[in-house]
Amino acid sequence: MLKEQNVKLLKKISSSFSDVSWNKSFVYRPVAGRTFIFTLCVGIVFGFTFGYVVLISSTEDLRRLVLFPASFGGGHISDRHSHLDQDIDIGNVDGSVGAHSHDEEFHKDEDIVAREMAAKVRVLCWVMTSPTNHEKKARHVKATWGPRCNILLFMSSANDTNLPTVALPVGEGRNHLWEKTKSAFSYVFAHYYHQADWFMKADDDTYVIVENLRYMLADYNTSEPIYFGCRFKPYVKQGYMSGGAGYVLSKEALRRFVVEGIPDGTKCRQDGDGAEDVEIGKCLERVGVQAMDTRDSLGRGRFFPFVPEHHLIPGHSDPNFWYWKFIYYPSPEGMQCCSDSAISFHYVPPNMMYVMDYLIYHLRPYGINHMVHHQHGVGGGEQRINPTTIVESGKY
Repeated sequence: MLKEQNVKLLKKISSSFSDVSWNKSFVYRPVAGRTFIFTLCVGIVFGFTFGYVVLISSTEDLRRLVLFPASFGGGHISDRHSHLDQDIDIGNVDGSVGAHSHDEEFHKDEDIVAREMAAKVRVLCWVMTSPTNHEKKARHVKATWGPRCNILLFMSSANDTNLPTVALPVGEGRNHLWEKTKSAFSYVFAHYYHQADWFMKADDDTYVIVENLRYMLADYNTSEPIYFGCRFKPYVKQGYMSGGAGYVLSKEALRRFVVEGIPDGTKCRQDGDGAEDVEIGKCLERVGVQAMDTRDSLGRGRFFPFVPEHHLIPGHSDPNFWYWKFIYYPSPEGMQCCSDSAISFHYVPPNMMYVMDYLIYHLRPYGINHMVHHQHGVGGGEQRINPTTIVESGKY
């Protein structure tokens, strides 16, 4: 009788999974089997969920580190390492985005003044890129802001007829940026010195409003040894210009850099290593090129080393972040950060290139006049001028 009661009790326990530690093998097996399957399923679900959360979190942190590095507040992620994200595929664009027509209702003949200024203030833009970024990044510069330069060149170490590129005899990677910069400016001096007035270096993730660049430059004489950009204060007595935000040399500054600076070891670093923006800043100072203040009449910046959000929205960085120690002039956060005639932003992914192009050149609030009353003496006559944009391929 007692034996029958025990068997019934054991069956009841087995069917309800109530005692997984029962030490009788003939009773434990069904309990253990079902418990194992249940535990395995729970583990798989938990594991996949946890892994997904970690992956999403890590991806978002990586995206923010690249696009908004100051928000991490930590180590020294200097803008002079402007190809930090060259191997990270963020916001890549598949296919063609297309373009708006210049004859649409809000755009017909709106660029007459800009075209006239393009003929008077000739800007050559050369974009530093690499073979891994030709398709991922450089082509989006060509599809957006690049052709607004009078001359557009892509400087790489490999020939690419689709961009096209100028293939320089240099290595790739962070340790070759200074070497590539010297080679690129030497190439520009040899082939385009008389075809442009101003010479801008930008990265393949820099976005430039070229019309605003011309607007600022119109007040200056390109025969003077001067250069412009986002000014940082360490390492060089007069400061130096951020590489990622882009910098612009006058015709005389370019001549001094290539002719007087690069060949002279007492003025320019002779090897190819070093941070390109710091090294060119040192070299330009030694050959008498002046670093200029690019702020507008209200003291707001025009060249920026990060995306617009970083500068417009407060709280991206703590007071100890490197940017606040490097920036030459006060740089407030919020709407007072940026000039209405801002020129450049850095760390702009491909998707955002097209978004910025649309917001700047196509979106129009009805009834608001965007015409600027020019202060540089560049009038707006009725003659329409069509400057030619040159895009070159070749080997150096």
